[in-house]
Amino acid sequence: MNQRILGRTGIRVSEIAFGGVEIGLPYGIGVKSITDMLSETEAVHLLHAAIDSGINFFDTARMYGTSESIMGRAFQDRRDRVIICTKCRHFRDSDGRLPPSGELKKIIETSLRESLAALQTGFIDIYMLHQADLEILNNEEIANTFLNLKTKGVIRATGVSTYTVGETKKAIDSGVWEVVQLPFNLMNQSQEVNFSQAAKMDIGIMARSVLFKGLLSEKGGKLHPALKDVQAHLNLYGELLSESIPDMPTLAIKFALSFGQVSSVLVGIDRMVYLQKSLAAADGVYLDEKTLARAGDLRYPDLQFLDLVKWEKMGWLT
Repeated sequence: MNQRILGRTGIRVSEIAFGGVEIGLPYGIGVKSITDMLSETEAVHLLHAAIDSGINFFDTARMYGTSESIMGRAFQDRRDRVIICTKCRHFRDSDGRLPPSGELKKIIETSLRESLAALQTGFIDIYMLHQADLEILNNEEIANTFLNLKTKGVIRATGVSTYTVGETKKAIDSGVWEVVQLPFNLMNQSQEVNFSQAAKMDIGIMARSVLFKGLLSEKGGKLHPALKDVQAHLNLYGELLSESIPDMPTLAIKFALSFGQVSSVLVGIDRMVYLQKSLAAADGVYLDEKTLARAGDLRYPDLQFLDLVKWEKMGWLT
């Protein structure tokens, strides 16, 4: 497994980052309850297999159910072999409001203590804001709290998880956040506009949603009728498949890793076969210039329609 430098953090991370949401709570197409998930023992075995295969970068969050505690069990005797990225609790209340001044610092520090305990570690490599919007990114108390945690040595690097192009730009330009985790895939390539500035500022980029919650895999083979246009568009990527790129997930992973500004590609892994596919895709041979340009042409034309949260609520992802 090749490694890349995570921006100015200087941390070397595997090109594949193990996404830990699926081992902690029901998530993704076809996963409706805990009965569809791995047992804790099976998940620990999968994490150990990932390490032994060369993956050293693992992503989780306080909001990912039992993901942190499972990783804590898996890594307790091999902490020196892994780079852990986790995210603090969400800030907003049920009405969407941020808590008053002083409370934000308490939430961040309490969430971090909980993560440290669950992960059975004395420090976090990359500690992130979870679902940071522009108001959160403009909040000085939040930024200063993260910077103070780094000064104390309890976290090695500051990070932020963004959704929109504007949020990513704000995070990059702020000078506070060293790592940005952003959505980037064949369907939605809009975040590419931020790549050059991230490189200029030496910001590490983690690309997530590269399989578009499973649609860019075998799970996208038969979608809800409301997604017929998406289904038709997915079929267009068939022209990019070849002997060396035999299927959609391989294409999707190779596409994201074809960008030098991307330090690591985050893949949700909850089965050994998905681990093996990810390892096979990250072989150091990525899309040539012509294929990459064609993949760029095949981005989905109506980005506003690509709303996975809405699709979930509508029951279109089953």
